[in-house]
Amino acid sequence: MMRQIGLSRLGGPEVLELREVPIPNPKPDEILIEMAACGLNFIDTYQRTGLYPIPLPSGLGLEGAGVVTAIGESVTRFAIGDRVAFSSGPLGAYADYAAVPEGRAVKVPDSIGLDVAAGILLKGLTAEFLIQRLRPLKAGDTVLFHAAAGGVGLIACSWLAHLGVSVIGTVGSEAKAELAREHGCSEIILYRSEPIAERVRALTNGKGCEIVYDSVGADTLVASLDSTARRGLVVSFGNASGPPAPVSPLDLSRRGSLFLTRPTLFDYVATTPELDQAAKDLFGLVEKGVIRPVIGARYPLEQAADAHRALEGRQTTGATILLPRG
Repeated sequence: MMRQIGLSRLGGPEVLELREVPIPNPKPDEILIEMAACGLNFIDTYQRTGLYPIPLPSGLGLEGAGVVTAIGESVTRFAIGDRVAFSSGPLGAYADYAAVPEGRAVKVPDSIGLDVAAGILLKGLTAEFLIQRLRPLKAGDTVLFHAAAGGVGLIACSWLAHLGVSVIGTVGSEAKAELAREHGCSEIILYRSEPIAERVRALTNGKGCEIVYDSVGADTLVASLDSTARRGLVVSFGNASGPPAPVSPLDLSRRGSLFLTRPTLFDYVATTPELDQAAKDLFGLVEKGVIRPVIGARYPLEQAADAHRALEGRQTTGATILLPRG
């Protein structure tokens, strides 16, 4: 038997429950991973509340890292003892063990801790596709990145700065502002006290940003649209404050023939080669010191509800991880 955090009803963090379930037996194409750490992501909260429907009862969590302890009979990518990480499920990563299809896992370099890998893989892969594959960027471009001190934000801002892109970041406090500056932001907007779009226009001589990356959602989408340059792109990739209201196509034309997209990571790492290349690029920048992972908080597995409360309350910086062994 093993411990797992699961839920049998939708709702707030209080619906999460610690339970004992059988250790899974890997299917022919699966590997069994003894978990060193489990990643915490906003998608977990969307699934817990029902914004992203899941069948119930269910485990929770899509990301983690650990050591392979068993393999299915058809597995060729991994061997027992390999250090691995995964970020696209299946659901149930908040646990002592996880069975994962071999095509959805990647090897973790020896130079990177398993706790770090669990905290950055999903966020780092998100940053990778936003920066490298969604729309090309060049040195001298200016972007706006909401929640710049968050898990995706710190990785993405470091990556963007490495490419010579100027990053304006929004944060909620002076402490988060300092952290965002240390990780690549050239300008900071304190969204609780400053009008975002007005500040962006002032910082860009009225032009606006070529791309706006918005993971906040309901509270920021209008400001994101108003911060975007003519023929620029708004990337809505999260709902931290709730899902944004619908946008009329006419609103896009009136604001300067803007583009609006709502991508998801899973369409950018749908194949194993795509996943391997994205992870290679991410881990390579970590090893070079371009990306300096920040694990802002570590919670014992049984305190998953407290971790959710902190994440939803915007009390976190960097990545938050759950530790099966405390």
